[in-house]
Amino acid sequence: MTLPLKGGCLCGAIRYTIQAPVADLRACHCTHCQRTSGTGATVNAAILSKDFALTQGTPKRYTDKADSGRTLYRFFCGDCGSPIYSQRETAPERMVVRAGSFDDSAHMKITTHIWTKRARPWSHIDPDTEQLPGNPV
Repeated sequence: MTLPLKGGCLCGAIRYTIQAPVADLRACHCTHCQRTSGTGATVNAAILSKDFALTQGTPKRYTDKADSGRTLYRFFCGDCGSPIYSQRETAPERMVVRAGSFDDSAHMKITTHIWTKRARPWSHIDPDTEQLPGNPV
């Protein structure tokens, strides 16, 4: 993988870089991720916030009460609506970036599925991946 990893929204108004390798992806099947993605899950890369930099644009923020009960900030493009990343209110030093916003994710693979107790019956969950019924600890 070549660093920095780059990505952005559908319309190009938001662009970012990540200065750390991303090896693992986590699919979240919570009801909020289903609604924000319009699909059965979101696919995310958990990173440290210090490794992420916006290089163009300013995302809008939506404050959400997640299925876990925690306050979650969801950041998205105000022009095209593309979800970009989210952060827990209590852990601003970490973030999860939507893998669909990466320019190149060919080397990445989903390694963990979370909130599987909320997964849609038509969602495919690879039996070889780690599966958690709710949030990881």
